[in-house]
Amino acid sequence: MPSAPSDLSISAARAGALFASPLQRSDEPSARQIRQAITTAIGVHGVRGCAARIAQAYGEHPETALTRMRWALTAAASAFGGSPAAPTRAPAPGHSTMTCTARAA
Repeated sequence: MPSAPSDLSISAARAGALFASPLQRSDEPSARQIRQAITTAIGVHGVRGCAARIAQAYGEHPETALTRMRWALTAAASAFGGSPAAPTRAPAPGHSTMTCTARAA
């Protein structure tokens, strides 16, 4: 069974590929169409190329990119039988997500 970080990475890559694909939410695509769009986008652009397209979209059209990514996360997870990856948040200034287990002597 894959670990949670791997699941998140795979989910993020799938959502990123769907985001980068020409498939639209308004097309009301089937799970098969979503899986095919993801496979094609990764084949054409690669995972990093899909990520670059996401960054470009957020830079050029931030008002629509967030909505598209939410759809991509949900649609990709649904097509592969999972749940969408929750966006992570940076810790507040002065706070860390790391825990310390060493004790001072």
